Amino acid sequence: MSGGVDSSLAAALLKKEGYEVIGVTFRMWPREECGASVGRACCNLEAVTRARAVAENLSMPYYVFDFSEEFKKQVIDYFCEQYLKGLTPNPCVVCNEKIKFGLLHEKALSLDADLIATGHYARLGFNKKTGRHILKVGKGGGKDQTYFLFSLSQGQLSHAVFPLADYTKEKTRALAKKLKLTTFDTVSSQDICFIQDSDYAGYIRKKTGVTIKPGEIVDKDGKVLGLHKGIPYYTIGQRRGLGIAHSEPLYVIAIDRKSNRIIVGAKKDVLKKSLIADNLNWIAVDGITAPLKVKAKIRYNHKEALALITPVGPDKVRVDFDVPQEAPTPGQAVVFYDKDIVVGGGWIKEVL
Repeated sequence: MSGGVDSSLAAALLKKEGYEVIGVTFRMWPREECGASVGRACCNLEAVTRARAVAENLSMPYYVFDFSEEFKKQVIDYFCEQYLKGLTPNPCVVCNEKIKFGLLHEKALSLDADLIATGHYARLGFNKKTGRHILKVGKGGGKDQTYFLFSLSQGQLSHAVFPLADYTKEKTRALAKKLKLTTFDTVSSQDICFIQDSDYAGYIRKKTGVTIKPGEIVDKDGKVLGLHKGIPYYTIGQRRGLGIAHSEPLYVIAIDRKSNRIIVGAKKDVLKKSLIADNLNWIAVDGITAPLKVKAKIRYNHKEALALITPVGPDKVRVDFDVPQEAPTPGQAVVFYDKDIVVGGGWIKEVL
């Protein structure tokens, strides 16, 4: 329970269906950092107070688990390391896999719980023919969150429950208000929960002590156009904040960590047709041994696009899009779909 409307309604719906429900909130930061201003929509004292109030209203036990040490190792350290390597990480995917459906499962067993429920907008199913648990796009339209859940294992999916599978966000708020849940109008989190002001580079500098060095901004031919503030300030496809006057808009098209250079180009230069993905997780199938036609999604807010995925090595596929896609980014997840079913996904290693 994050203290938001989604998890609050999920708990209420399960109670209504007759489940014995236990509310849990994670403390993601050391106690001295968990002030009211820490975190955008979850884990801070205000969020814990809201979640506890909902639990009391629903007459259910409620616990706060201190996962701050594990969260730092599994999520924050990963986030910082990836940015310092010139990659663009996705901590929400890692948090779901390692914390919400990983570490929490161990804690759930200690409470004699059988299932883990969250407020994600996604559906679950089971394919009797293949004997595999499947993950499907939520029926609520634009709020589908399967992209963030692609790395869950069969074991994790077998213990998961998504009560909001068939809901829209609007329906969720309306029902929460009808049920008199005090969280019905809470603001949804729009960014990474552990960073307050979108200052990723400042956060990384504070957490790691690493000196972020400025360097050159160059075009595709290596011509120096200006200076950048440090690699963690930039990501592929970025247009704003480059500080360069040019005859046409410029975009970040590559990051060269070794030479500490940001490479820029025109809009057409961020359109790419192929990429390599590794660290794969398959959900609907055991794996693939031949090319497979899918729809692929390279970012959460990115529209799925037709693509052919081809195995090119152990735990590695090549993804060839029918139409070039804007700014596929190393470090981000790419998720594969067959209609409304998540086939699997992986992490973008290289853009070709």
